[in-house]
Amino acid sequence: MANGQKVIAIIDDDATIRNATAALVDALGYCTEVYSSGEEFIDAAMKSEAGCLLVDIQLGDITGVELVRHLSAMGLTFPVIFMTGSQDALVRKQATEVGSVAYLLKPFPTNHLVEAINEAIGAAGKD
Repeated sequence: MANGQKVIAIIDDDATIRNATAALVDALGYCTEVYSSGEEFIDAAMKSEAGCLLVDIQLGDITGVELVRHLSAMGLTFPVIFMTGSQDALVRKQATEVGSVAYLLKPFPTNHLVEAINEAIGAAGKD
């Protein structure tokens, strides 16, 4: 981990959203790992330095919820922040059931993301 900075893994199949989110998280002073699919993160998960995951619910290959379930089956647990454009109550319930720290509706205010990251990695007070 570079300079002791916290690492946030961003998993989103939309390159524009993924890159914009990574730029925002970088600007907030965190290091990022970026992945274009749930499968790509699964392949890298054992080597990931992520302190938390910022995961799109609709990834294309598998859902964000399915990704978290798969990681759990591998014995890996990460604090997870879900992002989505959907207001589907069932999906939100499933995200809660897998232990998400936050469920952010796109587009979300930067301060909501900061609060969620702080909660996820225990970095209270990081501006």
